[in-house]
Amino acid sequence: MTETANEGQIIDDRYRIVRKIADGGMATVYEAIDVRLDRHVAVKVMHAQLAQGPHREQFVERFHREARSAAAIANPHIVQVYDTGEIDGRNYLVMEYVHGVNLRYEMNQQGPFTVRETLRVVAETLDGLAAAHRAGVVHRDIKPENILLNDRGHVQITDFGLAKAASQATLSTTGMLLGTAAYLAPEMIENNQATPQGDLYSVGIMAWEMLAGEPPFQSDNPVTMVFKHVHEDVPPVITRCPGIEPSVSEFIAQLTARSVEDRPADAMEAQRLLRTVISGMPMEAWLYRRSDDPMRDESTGDGESPLAPNGLVAPRGENGHDAAASTTSVAQSDYPPQPPAPSSPSSSAATSADMSPDTSATTPTDGRSGAANTQDTRTRILATDSNAARRPRSITSQDAFTQAITTTDTSDIEPSGVAEHSRGGRPRSKVPIIVAAIMAVVLAAGAGCGAWWYYLGPGSYWTMPKPTDLTCKTGKTCTIKNVSWSSFRSTLNVAGIPYSVAQEYSDTVEEGNIISTTPSTVGAHISKRSAGNVKVTVSKGVRQATIPSDITDPSTDNGKDPLTALEKAGFTNISHNINDDEYSLTVPKNALLSISPDPGTTMEHNDSVVVKLSLGPMPVNMPDVVGRTKDEAQALFDSLQLKATYSEEYSDTVPNGSIISASQTVGTQLHWGDTVDVVVSKGPQMVTLPDVTGKSTSDATAALQALGLEVKVSAPLGDLTHTVRLQSPSAGQQVRVRDANGNKTVITLTVV
Repeated sequence: MTETANEGQIIDDRYRIVRKIADGGMATVYEAIDVRLDRHVAVKVMHAQLAQGPHREQFVERFHREARSAAAIANPHIVQVYDTGEIDGRNYLVMEYVHGVNLRYEMNQQGPFTVRETLRVVAETLDGLAAAHRAGVVHRDIKPENILLNDRGHVQITDFGLAKAASQATLSTTGMLLGTAAYLAPEMIENNQATPQGDLYSVGIMAWEMLAGEPPFQSDNPVTMVFKHVHEDVPPVITRCPGIEPSVSEFIAQLTARSVEDRPADAMEAQRLLRTVISGMPMEAWLYRRSDDPMRDESTGDGESPLAPNGLVAPRGENGHDAAASTTSVAQSDYPPQPPAPSSPSSSAATSADMSPDTSATTPTDGRSGAANTQDTRTRILATDSNAARRPRSITSQDAFTQAITTTDTSDIEPSGVAEHSRGGRPRSKVPIIVAAIMAVVLAAGAGCGAWWYYLGPGSYWTMPKPTDLTCKTGKTCTIKNVSWSSFRSTLNVAGIPYSVAQEYSDTVEEGNIISTTPSTVGAHISKRSAGNVKVTVSKGVRQATIPSDITDPSTDNGKDPLTALEKAGFTNISHNINDDEYSLTVPKNALLSISPDPGTTMEHNDSVVVKLSLGPMPVNMPDVVGRTKDEAQALFDSLQLKATYSEEYSDTVPNGSIISASQTVGTQLHWGDTVDVVVSKGPQMVTLPDVTGKSTSDATAALQALGLEVKVSAPLGDLTHTVRLQSPSAGQQVRVRDANGNKTVITLTVV
């Protein structure tokens, strides 16, 4: 792949380039089509100079980690990352293609924004950053160029993939500072400290510029700009926009405080502050827009409506009324609703009529007396109680007795004054029979009532008692929760109500208090006839967890994967910021560099456990040491934390003490702690010439050749005695075994 992709070029047999969108300091962005899924995407390809530079491995590793971080953030205001890969040694990211423009374009086109427009952008930006901060990711480069406004006008934050890596690699370059100096937080400039509060500072500066039409600090020199951010307080925006709502100015001042501690802790807290500001703003405050004309520096009067309840702009209907009630919540669904826009007198009247109480039931209107009207009212009230006729009526013994009297068969009772005579002629009294009948009916009714009372009535159930430490509101359902179990147990024992107890951990209910009961409310019935009892769940308090004692030992299972070990131990609030992980010469990759609290600590499972992991030995490139002195080579190895083992050899070409060769070629990727074998020159091999005069030609020649020398015999007067009379060079001299070209040194022997 060339430095610039061409239209129609396909990357990895999947992404067909359509056109170049933009060039940045770190990468080039292209519009492309995913031919597999037939959708438009944005492909960001790393510049070749970064992919081939001396710090390539560090940059690529951070590139991948930041890409994974961005992909892990699920939020509609974050540009999604779909894929990552490498082509011709250059890494690339595949991201969501956003139809729209960036905020910088809108600021250039529009000038100062209204308060409504500004707070909408800020609210959606904070929503996206809140998701990032919850995932432990800090953007580090919030600015109008990285805030995209899609074709629906909603914010989508981009550049999560390269922001951290870019700042690490090139923050000190003038080009990088020129682009971001106006929005960098003081601690980022001064200490290279990346914090969630730094993102909020950038959001505040951006909001300041949207409202005022220019940033608070301006300079053509990035160094001067940086100095102002570090050493000067951002002036309140109300000084540039004198008619703005003071609470809006105060909110932006909190975001742009010079001290980290004076800003909200993260985007979630900033959202809460923004909701407070929004909930108290009058209607005219939403419409404010700064004007260069002091007489017009006030509400625009253009009919704009404030934020809708979800934190977005409430669209206008054709009649000009707010349509916020019919819009779907996209951003902050828990923003408090704003006062409705003024409506027409007719609609106000209708609203008043709908909300006024109905007094027709109590106020005479037809001339009838108050008593009659009251009776009529009572009749209507009773008539409307559709449940009254269906309520069961409690049957007492007197009721049963009365009912029995009215249904007794009286066919054998004569009318008054008529008497039936007995066999003896005397009339037989019916009173005993009647009394007996009445007594039988009463007894039968009593038995029936008793059976009803025992099997269906109050005798068939217990009533759930009220705990002594529970406060119940009259007429409201009273749930038994978070009250003392020991106290309520005594109440159940006194009432003779059976119960069963289970225990559970609870993050919200104190140990020894009740989490729940079945039945759950005071006054509920517990059946006596179906083996019913009260089921009580009692809190064991917050579940405890212990940090494994061997979690810092990389040779153990817990030490090899500390995050999984903490989860298995039961911890649910593990704080691990991948941006804080560091390379280590001694600690393997993914093992612990530090943990707080210490191993072996027992604590509540939802207490924070902060961990920092090792990235393992840092990748480095083999330096060029051939020809350098041993000391120079060792200094290079020390700087790269490489281990060198040295051996020595004679060299006819490399000076004594210099490096002849190394076991690794220049540029080979190594890691801290790797070993390199190095050969150091002892210089040319030297010998001291022995005295061979007086020896025979053959003995002298053999002795010199054994030293690696070449022998030349000269016999100017003839070789009669075969005895060496002269040698050159003479005995005792030191000579090289070979010359610089590798040829053996010649010794001349003269014989007679």
